Amino acid sequence: MSYKYPLATATWDEAEQEAMQAVIRSGMFTMGPRVAEFERQFAQYIGSRHCVMVNSGSSANLLMVAALFYTQNPALRLQRGDEVIVPAVSWSTTYYPLQQYGLKIKFVDIDLETLNFDLVQLKAAITDKTRAIFAVNLLGNPNDFAAIRELTQGRNIVLMEDNCESMGAELEGRKAGTFGVMGSFSSFFSHHISTMEGGLIVTDDEELHHILLCLRAHGWTRNLPKHNRVCGTKSDDPFEESFRFVLPGYNVRPLEMEGALGIEQVKKLPSLIANRRQNGALLQEMMSNHPALMIQRETGMSSWFGFSLVIRPGVEMTRRQLLSRLNELGFESRPIVAGNFAKNEVVKHFDAEVHGELRNADHIDQLGLFIGNHHYPIREAIVALQSI
Repeated sequence: MSYKYPLATATWDEAEQEAMQAVIRSGMFTMGPRVAEFERQFAQYIGSRHCVMVNSGSSANLLMVAALFYTQNPALRLQRGDEVIVPAVSWSTTYYPLQQYGLKIKFVDIDLETLNFDLVQLKAAITDKTRAIFAVNLLGNPNDFAAIRELTQGRNIVLMEDNCESMGAELEGRKAGTFGVMGSFSSFFSHHISTMEGGLIVTDDEELHHILLCLRAHGWTRNLPKHNRVCGTKSDDPFEESFRFVLPGYNVRPLEMEGALGIEQVKKLPSLIANRRQNGALLQEMMSNHPALMIQRETGMSSWFGFSLVIRPGVEMTRRQLLSRLNELGFESRPIVAGNFAKNEVVKHFDAEVHGELRNADHIDQLGLFIGNHHYPIREAIVALQSI
């Protein structure tokens, strides 16, 4: 089905086409210098010391969790059975690495307006057993990290960020994804920038950076600096270091073509975010007082991944009716990420508990959806929303 207002559109032009052709001409397709250059440029844009590119945002989350099992820093190291607090609304691969590494998952409700952590519920959920918080910045909107810092002050709690939907968002003069010890990003087609498939991890911690480099490619030493925080000092003999395995890693390397695309896309990123923010400002102007629908309340400077539409409590409208009206107007839409994830059958495989009730997560699960935002003006689409 063709939509007048699709969820996502391409951000490529001749620069990306030529970047791909240059990789084809080079004959080097596996991870190489273009990936390294994209990592350098992305770290500079985000304001982090280190960046590691992988094949997806899902893999970025996996490596972040894994890295905390191999760090030698006792303040950061996790072990099986540790409790990790997560919001009840996110994508599946926020949660899967936690299950795969034997961590105890505690679901906490979201705020109905920001769609991020309900800070009252988060405060009540934190106990002496809490070892980590995995914050998810939903649909471009940063969490209130000043409030989260207050809640965790004086406690040995590790903060990570799933920032896959919020590239370019800002809070307190910092980019989202830099408030935790590590932050993940996605460069999948429908996200703020596109490298076809792709993900990134940023961190200021040198040891974690080295662990991530090792875990990304088989757990070998080949991609580590000579002097590193994983194996110490490498041999000067490249043959000896070719197949030296020191961590139980993965193969989640990106392609060189994805790195080449990233170099071109990151050049455009400031303007892509600025244009999305202009659309977000217009949405707020036109839809903040809609009698039937709530839009997301911005925290800091959202990068407006998409526009959530949530039926207000007490309004006699079903999501099916809302969806039907949006289809008539030509909008493509989706549930808000995965809705209340705690309701999914897969959770029976988790070591998990729910803190309190997930009323707001249930509300958006049953009465919410989102539509696309873009890197170009969409005034006509936002005007059309007013007719609902």
